[in-house]
Amino acid sequence: MSAPTAETARPPMTLTIAGSEATGGAGAQADLKTFQELGSFGIAALTCIVSFDPKDGWNHRFTPIDAQVIADQIEATFADYVPEALDTVKLGMMGSPATITTVAGALAERSPAHVVLDPVLICKGQEPGHALETDNALKAELLPQATFVTPNHFETEQLSGMTVETVDDLQTAAEEIRRISGAAVLAKGGVRLAGDEAVDVFVGAEGAEVLRAPKNGEHAVSGAGCSLAAAVAALLAQGASPREAARRAKEFVTAGIAQRVAGGTPFDALWQGGLRR
Repeated sequence: MSAPTAETARPPMTLTIAGSEATGGAGAQADLKTFQELGSFGIAALTCIVSFDPKDGWNHRFTPIDAQVIADQIEATFADYVPEALDTVKLGMMGSPATITTVAGALAERSPAHVVLDPVLICKGQEPGHALETDNALKAELLPQATFVTPNHFETEQLSGMTVETVDDLQTAAEEIRRISGAAVLAKGGVRLAGDEAVDVFVGAEGAEVLRAPKNGEHAVSGAGCSLAAAVAALLAQGASPREAARRAKEFVTAGIAQRVAGGTPFDALWQGGLRR
């Protein structure tokens, strides 16, 4: 039997453009682990570095990466792989309007088939005014290019302009975000909605579906949002439909929360290997 060629041996490929989170629980670190677990070759372009401060209540220390350095990372990645090989991008924390403009320009130039946006709107290490500018830039420049959006409860309210208190509210808000963006939406209720279930709502061209799983604790777990969006991206890169990617990503994150990792921070981190057990 002949050896496989580079073409036949190549796995699905997924690029994350996101921040580094130094403890490994979230950000690009979580994305790369998710890609690997789900059978996708992971690539990362870093936008910022977030380091929790153990001497100050584990608050965020936020360091942006120069826009040209971000552009250089993206250029190198897309120069290395042909568009047919690398057609899926996951977007995480951007951190500044300059970063958003840089990333938006790179995406517009290359037009990947799948752009999964985890719309990280607020970073606790930023000044309020700067954070608002970043949020507005994300809505104006990245949301229109997204093909799939995964907002958490707060982000769902901000993007839709609606208050979300029930599952029906969550679905209505998800439908509004789809109307605004044209993207498939997986709106995360998670532990924020009352009841015994962690509920998310998918809305896309295939219709709407409420995804439910038993709650595993009443507190958010670090890396859950990053890993959910990364799982969606990895599955889309393998040819899954948006609805199927949403379902399987929910299962992946639910298993990871059940196998959470505790450390010195006041919150636990999701383990991407949860489905192994």
